[in-house]
Amino acid sequence: MLVSEIMTRSPRTVTAETTLMEVASIMCLYRIPALPVVDDGKLVGNISEMDVLKSLFPSTEDTMSGGATLELERMMPNYSATMGKKVGDMMVKNPVSVTSEMHVLKAAATMTSRRFRRIPVTDSDGVLVGVMSLGDVHKAVFQLHMAGKS
Repeated sequence: MLVSEIMTRSPRTVTAETTLMEVASIMCLYRIPALPVVDDGKLVGNISEMDVLKSLFPSTEDTMSGGATLELERMMPNYSATMGKKVGDMMVKNPVSVTSEMHVLKAAATMTSRRFRRIPVTDSDGVLVGVMSLGDVHKAVFQLHMAGKS
C-alpha cells in the first residue's frame, strides 16, 4: 500500500508570511496540530503547536544563566507577544517529508523513528501533495487486517 492511497490531499497550508495569530486560529478551530509551510506550492517548512507554545517558556540558555523567570503567571504575556510574529520566524525549515509513492510502512517507520504524528507528502520536485498521519496509517492497517479476517 502506498502513501498516495491513504494521505490527505490538499491539506491546509500557510506561508512564511502568515501571522502566528492566523496559525493559532486554524490550529484551534480545525484541531490541526501542525501546518505545512509552502512557497509557490513547494514545501519550505512546518509549524506546529509545539513551535508556537515554546514561546511561552524561557530558552535553556536564559534558564541556565539565571536570567529567566519560571513564574507561570508572568509567562502568559509571552503568548500574546508571539501572535504578531510571522511563521517564518518560528517554523522548522527544510522539514522531513515522504513521497506519495513510498510504501506506507516505510513512511510510518520514518515517522515513528522521529516521533512525528503527521508528515508532509511531496512529489519529486518538492511540491506538497498531501499530509499523512499515524491515524491514517493505523486505519489502513486495521482495514487490511479486518479484510483478511473475512
